[in-house]
Amino acid sequence: MKQTTGFKIQAEDRQSWGAITMVWIGAMICVPALMIGGMIGAGLSLESAAIAIIIGYALICILMSFMGMHACDTGLPTAVMAGGALGEMGAKYIISTILTISCVGWFGIQAAVCGSSFSSMVEGMSGFSIPVWLSSVVWGIVMLLTACFRFSGLKWLNKIAVPLLGIVLIYALITNLLSGNGAVLVGYQPAAPMSLVNGISLTVGSFVVAAAISGDYCRFAKNRKDVVKSSVLGVLPAGLIVLMLGGILAICTGSYDISVFLSTAGLPLLGLLALILATWTTNVSNAYSGGLALSVLLGQDEKKSQITTAISGVIGTVLAAVGILNAIQGFLSLLSAIVPALMGVMIADYWLIGKGKIENFKIRKGFYAPGMIAFVIGALIACMTGGTFATIPALSFLNIPFFISSINGIVAALVVYILLTKAFGRQDNP
Repeated sequence: MKQTTGFKIQAEDRQSWGAITMVWIGAMICVPALMIGGMIGAGLSLESAAIAIIIGYALICILMSFMGMHACDTGLPTAVMAGGALGEMGAKYIISTILTISCVGWFGIQAAVCGSSFSSMVEGMSGFSIPVWLSSVVWGIVMLLTACFRFSGLKWLNKIAVPLLGIVLIYALITNLLSGNGAVLVGYQPAAPMSLVNGISLTVGSFVVAAAISGDYCRFAKNRKDVVKSSVLGVLPAGLIVLMLGGILAICTGSYDISVFLSTAGLPLLGLLALILATWTTNVSNAYSGGLALSVLLGQDEKKSQITTAISGVIGTVLAAVGILNAIQGFLSLLSAIVPALMGVMIADYWLIGKGKIENFKIRKGFYAPGMIAFVIGALIACMTGGTFATIPALSFLNIPFFISSINGIVAALVVYILLTKAFGRQDNP
């Protein structure tokens, strides 16, 4: 198919596993991860928090490895690969739409958060007031320009940002410990304990959408072994360090805010720089994946993805500037909750039904009913068990909290897909 061929990575485009690892490390070091770490630290002992984080990110690494090896084999991004399990039209009109809206929306929210924090910190340091909308637009454009350079832009940004962010956060930790704030860590017990499962669920939820779209980056890997190495080494150590740092600093300072972490260390300027870089390295991925998904939705190919990335980023930046993103954050959270079910049908189709062999992978025409049904059921299970419907009065009766919602959705989609495929036969071109 022309569009599939247009997205396929060529041999000369393949990257080292180290380059892909740095992209994942850059994505892990972000403001939301520090906040999630603070939430886990507030609810678990430090030992239990470490266990929850390790288990949670181990699950993420497994999912990323399967999705990434699939992408490495085919050379295709997630929105195109989904055509194997949901049919070409299902991937184009359903999955690409969900991924486009989700990535564009979160790009805008991150740009707005960065703009607001930048304006606030500049005013605190200098007394000079910068309108939040202007700050959001400027930083949105800067992040977008990096994303338009595609993978090369991500490599360049992360080589600079990751080491600097690591140094700044470790300095903040050491300063807080030496200042006496670390005394609260001795014999620390959370005031409002949470269960270990909830800690694992928070960890998984913080990166599960990234796992679903990991094929966008892992398709650049040279082989399956490099996919696994980059996924495990890029996520597990960095995730453990960042979330534990977030937890410890939140306990020491009494706040989840990264600017507070760094202000207590006496580093307002470096705190501002860390905040920008932490948002930048993550948000570039939102624009890049949103651009790929939009390109698939519009029937374009890889050559046009720079244009669609620019369009995605501009829309997200405009939404951030006009301040309407807070009104739709619940909707974006709903989309994020249903995305993981996509992994269930894709893993079932390629690895279980297709036995992980590239010769068994085909993009089906039209909508593939077993895949679409399994995806919808998996998404509903994830929403029901994750509390997504709790805030919607008319649907609150569907709220049935259980285990880890995203994993529930993945497993449900996987099982239903296999059952339907076995019952009706595997059709390559329905």
